[in-house]
Amino acid sequence: MTTTAVAAWIRDHAHPLTMADPGAPADDLAPLDGLVRGARVVAVGASTRLSHELAGVSHRILRFLVERHGFRSLALEGDDAVRAGLDAYVRTGAGDPRAMLAQARPFWRIEEIADAVEWMRAYNVAHPDDPVRFAGAPEGQRVPQGPGGLADIERVLAEDTIRWQQHTGDKVVYWGGLAHTVKGDPRTVSPSSPPATHRNAGGYLREHYGSGYVSIGLTFHHGSAPMAVPAPPEEFAEATLGRSGLPDAYLWNLRAPSPAAVREWLTAPVRTRLVGPRYDARDYAAHHLSGGSLADWFDALVHVRTVSSARFL
Repeated sequence: MTTTAVAAWIRDHAHPLTMADPGAPADDLAPLDGLVRGARVVAVGASTRLSHELAGVSHRILRFLVERHGFRSLALEGDDAVRAGLDAYVRTGAGDPRAMLAQARPFWRIEEIADAVEWMRAYNVAHPDDPVRFAGAPEGQRVPQGPGGLADIERVLAEDTIRWQQHTGDKVVYWGGLAHTVKGDPRTVSPSSPPATHRNAGGYLREHYGSGYVSIGLTFHHGSAPMAVPAPPEEFAEATLGRSGLPDAYLWNLRAPSPAAVREWLTAPVRTRLVGPRYDARDYAAHHLSGGSLADWFDALVHVRTVSSARFL
């Protein structure tokens, strides 16, 4: 089966997805029901953290998991939400969340994250006896030093999440970046010099929870994030995902039955794009994740054709 035929199969079997409104009815997310029903940790990992659309879809999935499946903790990757005061805000209303976010890392300093924080507060006002809360920092304040470097950071990300989940008994939504959330055992991140190959947080979480760890990947074809990102090289998975002919966004449950030729494509080695703060559009093919397959990395995929920049605070 050619990649064109794979794209046609995706068109006929994936599920169109609403992006515009995080509060839209969750019917189009129903294909996730069977995947997440027994999960302890569900990761929502985006290939860029500064896209309005990918952040909005992450917010929709957070609401879906809280309202429909009883998830009660959010591990928001990249800073310490408890230290920053965001957990106190969603529990009690104390403080100014926008001022708190303004002191955080750049991919938290966006309106889309502020919207999710405000929704958590509103949910708690309506459900005072069954609140949602922020997990202790996925990265915590224990950034390891020494020869382990990035590999140790990945281990700490997973250990902090496991520790919180075991301590509280909560089902946890992990909202972060694709490089951290895929089930990578190992995976390779480029660019770096040399490219970094090691087990990541998602690999550790999958080892600990088995099928109780669910990895949802958020990818895109082209757009602004906030720098201009061109269409992907042909060898990237997004080139095939983008040929589906579906509307702006769709959801694909990778565990659902599919023809042998589609499974062959899903299990073949692949590259997906990674767009971070050091993205260089002149060398866009260098910014990618490799060392695995879509079936290795994800249980479900959300693909967005065109993204726009997140709205900065």
